[in-house]
Amino acid sequence: MTAALVGGAVSQTSRAVASDSPSDRFPGDPPENHVVYQLNQADPEYIEHILNSISAMLTKYTDNVAIAVVAFGPGVHLLAKAPKRAVPEELRQRVASQARDYGVSYIACGNTMKSLGWTAADMVDFAKIEDVGAAALMNFQKQGYAYIAW
Repeated sequence: MTAALVGGAVSQTSRAVASDSPSDRFPGDPPENHVVYQLNQADPEYIEHILNSISAMLTKYTDNVAIAVVAFGPGVHLLAKAPKRAVPEELRQRVASQARDYGVSYIACGNTMKSLGWTAADMVDFAKIEDVGAAALMNFQKQGYAYIAW
């Protein structure tokens, strides 16, 4: 009986490890992993932590992860063409690269934009706009996205 229990534990461990291993996916298959980040501050150090986490996820899961970032409050400045709060150019370039090269979705909160007097024309081209950023976070979670907040 002990051997059966140990064998079962090893089997479970093997399955857990296998889930992080390359799968039998084909190019173009939908990703098995989904994560949404909350970005609600304009502080460069805070933004850098989130971008570093995104880079780590892309390194670990390559094309087997869908990543979305919902920016609201002061965080929305990261997605503005002419932010009213200073955002280092290096961070803006990393965001553009993640969107262009890895398909990371960046979503701006329409309510925050409205409070700043901004329209879609004021945002970077790759930014998607949702009426309510918090609702976008909720909807991503309903779709099975893991929610990451700093």
